[in-house]
Amino acid sequence: MIRWLEDAVAQDCGGKAATMGALRRSGFPVPEGFVIPFSAYLAAATPSAPPDADVHDDAVRSGAGVPVIPPELTESIARHLSRWSGAPVAVRSSARDEDTRGASAAGQYATVLGARDVASVSAAVRTCWSSLHSDRARSYRHGRARRAPAGPGAMAVLVQRLVDARVSGVMFTSSRGHVTRIESAWGLGIGTVGGTVDPDRYEVHDDGTVMRTIGRKLTRSDRSGDTIRTRRVPEPQRVAPTLDDALANTLRGLGEGIADLLGAPQDIEWAMDGGGIWILQARPVTAEVPSPASATASSPLRGIAGSRGIARGPARIVTGPADFARVRRGDILVCRYTDPSWTPLLRVAAGVVTETGGALSHAAIVAREHGIPAVLGVPGATGRIIESAALTIDGARGTVDIHLAPRHPKEQK
Repeated sequence: MIRWLEDAVAQDCGGKAATMGALRRSGFPVPEGFVIPFSAYLAAATPSAPPDADVHDDAVRSGAGVPVIPPELTESIARHLSRWSGAPVAVRSSARDEDTRGASAAGQYATVLGARDVASVSAAVRTCWSSLHSDRARSYRHGRARRAPAGPGAMAVLVQRLVDARVSGVMFTSSRGHVTRIESAWGLGIGTVGGTVDPDRYEVHDDGTVMRTIGRKLTRSDRSGDTIRTRRVPEPQRVAPTLDDALANTLRGLGEGIADLLGAPQDIEWAMDGGGIWILQARPVTAEVPSPASATASSPLRGIAGSRGIARGPARIVTGPADFARVRRGDILVCRYTDPSWTPLLRVAAGVVTETGGALSHAAIVAREHGIPAVLGVPGATGRIIESAALTIDGARGTVDIHLAPRHPKEQK
């Protein structure tokens, strides 16, 4: 029912787990772990909770409506956890349609950090199983169906020792091998991939030159016992660089080695603790990140180029799920950041503007896969843009123009 990570294969463990196993076998610094494969999920399904059941997001959080872990699997989890003597673990999805060349499913399935014992790990496994058919995952798959049809749904679960990161982030290797893009922030990578912080941004060239832009890293997330806590970053540390040039080049070297092994440009999540750099995930880059471009002087609002294209439409300020019903097709979504549960909105909106986040965050990746423009990290966007104001956003330049008279979009490039 369980395989050690080194023995993971894509056919029964999903692309995420299989890639981590391949990297670990090749000597890359991947935390040790084990995988609960598709076969365990399918075997646990019952007539009252079939493997293809639809599960709403509130059920994902409660674990309702999904297969119950059988006693023999619980016993096997306990045996494997005993190897780590109660150390905290990360429990992550490895779905059949996740981390493929056609679709990343970035942020669509569950991750649980900080579980320790068999009860909390078993609960986390069920949370991952639940997320396979959550509202957001089904919406993502529906939006991608024409471009990357998926087979029958199945969920494997990857359990690895948790890296208590002091710095973490995301790295995109280049298809041409000239520039590696890195985004990083303090603590665990939740803020960087989730777009809730403005990360430091690095461009590392093949001659070792590093171009950097220091972000506004206001918060950080860290493990505290069995829970993950988010707190404010002390003032001096907010503007301190998370990486020096040597570390940025070390990351680039790791990224290029991984891309060479896997045969394609890679989207890589990494973390650093007292023991060095760890690779947490690697998947194919599904859509190129826009190259930085100079913003036009006339644009009142500027941010980070997240997804190419130009969109025109009325601003729709969204602060949470209560605002979802107000979003209409062709609106420009304006928010502090986009939670993965907001994925259905990306199938309706003509474009996205956020106050925080970087071009390598999950929201930016999904926007690029859906082909809608995105401008990220626009300071104070939800306060500076008036509801229903007519906007033009340029996702390649990272600009937002506000027009005097509202109008509904008729054009998107």
